[in-house]
Amino acid sequence: MRAAVFYEVGKPLVVEEVELAPPRVGEVLVRIAATGVCHSDLNYIKGDLTIPLPVVLGHEAAGIVESVGSGVTSVRPGDHVVLLFAPACGHCRYCDAGRPHLCEMRYRVRGKMPDGTTRLRRGDQELHHFTCVSSWAEQAVVPESGVLPITKDLPLTIAALLGCAVTTGVGAVTNTARVRPGSSVAVFGLGGVGLNVVQGARIAGAVTIIGVDLLNHRLEAARRFGATHTVNARASDPVQTVLELTRGGADYAFEVIGRAASVRQAIDSVARGGVAVVVGLPPAREELVLPGPAFVLDEKTLRGCFYGSARLRSEIPRLVSLYAAGRLMLDELVTASFPLDRVNDAVAALDRGDGLRSILQMSAA
Repeated sequence: MRAAVFYEVGKPLVVEEVELAPPRVGEVLVRIAATGVCHSDLNYIKGDLTIPLPVVLGHEAAGIVESVGSGVTSVRPGDHVVLLFAPACGHCRYCDAGRPHLCEMRYRVRGKMPDGTTRLRRGDQELHHFTCVSSWAEQAVVPESGVLPITKDLPLTIAALLGCAVTTGVGAVTNTARVRPGSSVAVFGLGGVGLNVVQGARIAGAVTIIGVDLLNHRLEAARRFGATHTVNARASDPVQTVLELTRGGADYAFEVIGRAASVRQAIDSVARGGVAVVVGLPPAREELVLPGPAFVLDEKTLRGCFYGSARLRSEIPRLVSLYAAGRLMLDELVTASFPLDRVNDAVAALDRGDGLRSILQMSAA
């Protein structure tokens, strides 16, 4: 099959023929239909985060099951599926506690499948997996717990977004922060995930939703997705503006950029007793700084959010139902589609901040 291989930081990805071994026990072979181009992938391409190389990136995807290994019972060939980049073992302390997105397996697979081996290679060279997905390719072998069957009437180009951006953004609101109806929310960063935080806040019943970004086209999009106010951080101090619009601070603030400076802005923009949630993934070299005594005296809360703190097997069907009911905007998120051969163009567009969400489209979806 063809795949986009990431060999070296600072160098373009190489689209080339690679070998994909068939699925083993408990594994599923999926033909990728569409896969998102996410800032989490860009973090590794730019060297802000590290992973064993060479690797096939991509983690937000949907496709069609081609074949299954022995022991697989939840899907069969022909099923349409969303790929889950945090497959769960089902029996560790986190799975037992109802937090499968924090499963211990995710922290030990680093570049491999759960059994410690890889299904990818080019000639004599092993290629690493990315989050047990590696969807910037025509096919992927994934654990059975890394696929979720969906209805065939949901376009796969739309379903792909449920693999990361939508679930993470909406889940940050409903699961991590548990935003209350009637509350005020500030969202720092209005990319693919940030816009889903915005519409998650709208769905949760927030009455004041303030979107903060540097790009006017994203500020305009935020209003369509549910923001009541927008702030261009180049034109005015976003913290001061949030404090003024909320008369003393937002009940909740979400950082969806992945920078220590904007995390501090989120903390500073919430009211006494407010909650700041970090959704963006900062570079490894950065540390977060709290505002000293004021953080304690004002009884603020700072929370991290991974994958929307979601129980994916119940969360994604709920999101599909919201989409079917017209309450969740998905079609409007996809603003560009690229073939696999143009993956570097898609990455460059993401780095520039073009559009809202780009996808790589591998087959009819």
